Amino acid sequence: MGGPKHFFAYMARMKHIRRWGLMRNTQQENDAEHAAQVAMIAHALAVLRNTRFGGQVNAGWVTQLALYHDAAEVLTGDLATPVKYFNPEIKAAYRGIEAAAAQRLLAMLPGDMRAAYAPLLQPDTAETAWRLVKAADRIAAYLKCVEELSAGNREFAQAAESTLASIRALGLSEVDAFMAQFAPSFALSLDQLN
Repeated sequence: MGGPKHFFAYMARMKHIRRWGLMRNTQQENDAEHAAQVAMIAHALAVLRNTRFGGQVNAGWVTQLALYHDAAEVLTGDLATPVKYFNPEIKAAYRGIEAAAAQRLLAMLPGDMRAAYAPLLQPDTAETAWRLVKAADRIAAYLKCVEELSAGNREFAQAAESTLASIRALGLSEVDAFMAQFAPSFALSLDQLN
């Protein structure tokens, strides 16, 4: 098995990767917090799909994918969305960087564990489970915007609008159900929730 393996030490560093780097935040968010929220939302989307919309997606698998969906960022950092998607060339180049980072992370695992982690770090982007994770990722971004706006931070107003539009454009019934039933609560204070 060789010497020490650094995979989980790197995963633990997700808490040091700050998100929304170009925006003024009232509450900083890191990749570890984000991954946990995306995992919860993705799980809920899978449950909604299965219970209300006739799906048969493995909710556990969706949750696992969500936990690792930004794992490569422990090596690349979080590239701001306006930069990452500035043009097709930058988007493609960044995907290549993420793929190389995933390969490097896989190499940090013992050989007998790599097959179990490869689909988490190099997901099948055509898989329904991955579509739910990406939807959950957008929902988490929108909820961050809502929380910032609720704290009086207008810096997130445009991001909220564009993210909400991208969520609506997904056309997924489970996403629409989540947004209708759960998203409005994120604009409430603790007293209002009680």
